[in-house]
Amino acid sequence: MRIIKIQNSIIEFLQTEGKVIYDSIVNEDYPITDEFNEEAYKSYFEKSGISDILPRESTLRNLGCAEMSSKGELSFTNAGILFFRDNSQNVRFDFTHVVCALYKGTEKVDILDAKNLSGGIIENIDNAIVFLKRNLRVRYEIKTVQRQNILELPEDALREAITNAVCHRDYFEKGARVMVEIYDDRVEITNPGTVPKGITTDNFGNMSITRNPIIASLLHRVHYIERMGTGIKRMNQAMEKLGLKEPEFQTEGLFFKVIFKRDLSIVGDKSAIIGDNQEKIGDKSAIIGDNQEKIGDKSAVIGSKSAVIGSKSAVKEDRKRVVLSYLAENGKITTLEAANLFGLKESRGRDVLKGMIDDELIEKVGNNRGAYYILKHSD
Repeated sequence: MRIIKIQNSIIEFLQTEGKVIYDSIVNEDYPITDEFNEEAYKSYFEKSGISDILPRESTLRNLGCAEMSSKGELSFTNAGILFFRDNSQNVRFDFTHVVCALYKGTEKVDILDAKNLSGGIIENIDNAIVFLKRNLRVRYEIKTVQRQNILELPEDALREAITNAVCHRDYFEKGARVMVEIYDDRVEITNPGTVPKGITTDNFGNMSITRNPIIASLLHRVHYIERMGTGIKRMNQAMEKLGLKEPEFQTEGLFFKVIFKRDLSIVGDKSAIIGDNQEKIGDKSAIIGDNQEKIGDKSAVIGSKSAVIGSKSAVKEDRKRVVLSYLAENGKITTLEAANLFGLKESRGRDVLKGMIDDELIEKVGNNRGAYYILKHSD
């Protein structure tokens, strides 16, 4: 135990002094020809807008993703491995995965949904956002003819927090992973590694110091991060724009955590929320309160007269549209995913999908636990 503590202290000292930086280390076991991820490489250049006109070897070296090894081979740096090598089947890099989980209630006990993301850094960030969007509530505002879908927590803030967690985590700590966890009352994003030395309570959110400068540079090139210490402010502003509390930032032992508080008023089986002021629905003017009113069995003021919008049939139609939109984006849906879209029990999610089968909008593929639903093919 004492030897491990001494080793950790040495690594921490060398990191602090800039003598050893994880992402710049050349990994001699992995020449660039080994499991090169062509798809990730192509996608990176599409996102970054960088011209891929130089030989690949030169490009990788310019990006800090490859260097000549002592064996005389052009080998990946650790940054290159995390961006451009397929590590999904390599247990040596399990610690770089991102783990997503949805829990029942406010304790880490009953898991309702989970995903282990084992792709490259950018793929993992994007898929973590997909997981959050699938499991968080959405409210709907009609301020024009078209409905606007608004995630209960701002996507920009969530993406910033996940990107920061992946970018700034301590990759020398191989016993822990970045965690994205959803509870009934909050979302927590946790990464191994506390704030870097030099960051204090006075300059937190204003200064930018990174453990992994090559990873930060690569993410900056695809516009996933800025390098001016503005990330915390952008998260706060995104939350404020939706009238939500600023995220909380905590350091717990060797971990850094960002906590987003969920608005409990829209968690669970809630109907859609429409408007703040006068809205148009079809050819009718509708005033939907001064606050947030529910469509469903709640009354709303329409043309200065009280009327009931929707009723159960309107809610059903609205749910159908949401499912169809989800299928258009994702290709398939399970009963659990349908239930999570509306905060329902899985049995009620199944009822929504069954109704859409009866309406010949979707069809079921497979049976039992492996079953899912897709858009119905035209004959």
